Amino acid sequence: MLDNYKENQEIAYKILKNAIVKEKCSHAYLFETGGFSDSMNLIISFVKAIQCPNKYTNNKNCKNCNICTLIDTGNNPEVKIINPDGLWIKKEQVKELMQEFNKKVVLGNKKIYIINGADKLNATSANSILKFLEEPEENVIAILVTENLYNVLETIRSRCQIITLRENKNNFQEENTPERIKKILKLEELNEEHITKIQKIINFINYYEENHLKTIIYMNKLWHDHIKNKEELINGFEIIILYYKDILNNLLNKDPEIFVDYTEEIRRISNKNSLNQITRKLLVVNDLKEKIKFNANTNLLMDKLIIELEGGI
Repeated sequence: MLDNYKENQEIAYKILKNAIVKEKCSHAYLFETGGFSDSMNLIISFVKAIQCPNKYTNNKNCKNCNICTLIDTGNNPEVKIINPDGLWIKKEQVKELMQEFNKKVVLGNKKIYIINGADKLNATSANSILKFLEEPEENVIAILVTENLYNVLETIRSRCQIITLRENKNNFQEENTPERIKKILKLEELNEEHITKIQKIINFINYYEENHLKTIIYMNKLWHDHIKNKEELINGFEIIILYYKDILNNLLNKDPEIFVDYTEEIRRISNKNSLNQITRKLLVVNDLKEKIKFNANTNLLMDKLIIELEGGI
């Protein structure tokens, strides 16, 4: 139940609890899980509280109600979860969802749909969801879930209330940078090859921030010799995003969340960039990361990355 997260997700808990108590739930939420391993259970707990006729956020006073049980078993007709089908959430999945939500509410007072992996909406499905968000039904609540806020289209982000979850600090306290990246990217193992690639990707960004357009000349040595396939390319871009997010944290006077072993490099890059510059770079990297899924030419993609990081010179 939602009260279980009162201590380790204090800010998110207060926002969600307040929405339940005051009956002022948004028509759309975007949860940034931030590597929090229990994120889906927290979201389901929020859904239970929305559907609860008594607005309970714990089960101390529950009696013969079976709403939570139906949600837990996936049998509640008013709660639907969409997961990616391969690399994408496809148009057919969204179309089926729309048809389902044209039906009347049978149990409870709200229909709730959860899109797990909102960053994996393809162009068509994203447009369909966008229409749903722009013209929300009175009794429908959208909950979108992503590990990284910057991976979701800005047009979708702007129409949602954003809830940011944080990894328990105790879970990361003794871990170095590669171990933290392994957890966030859900890598099956962490061997010397992985650690070397992570270092090469960090070196690539550090080199770019010092040398800018000159980076294109040495792209083979800095990148292509180490990143060999689409999976490595996607992970590489994700690491770049995480690195820039820690640079952003530094500019906001926060400690790094992932790159705890690179505080000096992060500080040096922060001193050369403004908040707006790092935010723009994050959007550039995220936009090009999406193009990897369309089998973009890797050489052209990396050259384009440098040019757009420079402001499209």
